[in-house]
Amino acid sequence: MAKPTYLGLLNAISVAETAAEPIFTTWADSTKDKKLAQTLRFVAMREGEHGVAFAKRMLELGYEVRRPASAGENPAVKIAGSNKTDLQKFRALKFGKVSGKADVFDNMFADKNIDPITGGLLGRYIAEERDTGRLLAAEYERLLAVDKKAKKAAAKKRAKKQAEKK
Repeated sequence: MAKPTYLGLLNAISVAETAAEPIFTTWADSTKDKKLAQTLRFVAMREGEHGVAFAKRMLELGYEVRRPASAGENPAVKIAGSNKTDLQKFRALKFGKVSGKADVFDNMFADKNIDPITGGLLGRYIAEERDTGRLLAAEYERLLAVDKKAKKAAAKKRAKKQAEKK
């Protein structure tokens, strides 16, 4: 059997998804927002499962994942565990925005040699990744609304104090 033309894609997905899991787990462990933590744990679990599923598929095809040589700690994990606010983390990690435009997944089926088992795995992966994007965007928007409400309340409180001083 010839080496699958899509092997590099499977490897890249496995490596990226495996690397993403600790970002979301670390963030979930560091946030005080219980709803966000629950979403982040779900996303982390999903990312880790994707990494394993694609590594498994590669083994089924007779190949192993090639992981890059470790370059030290992932800077995204450091951001996720930092003292930044959750909104700052969303911005720094570039999560929380869903685009209706073309995305990285649009061309994944361009290779006409993808077998049905791999195609099914890719289809599920794409749908779940897009859902993850929607989940993170909803959390980002929720946190923005909470932040806006808190700022409005603080401004109202300051204005009241100013009025009392006069």
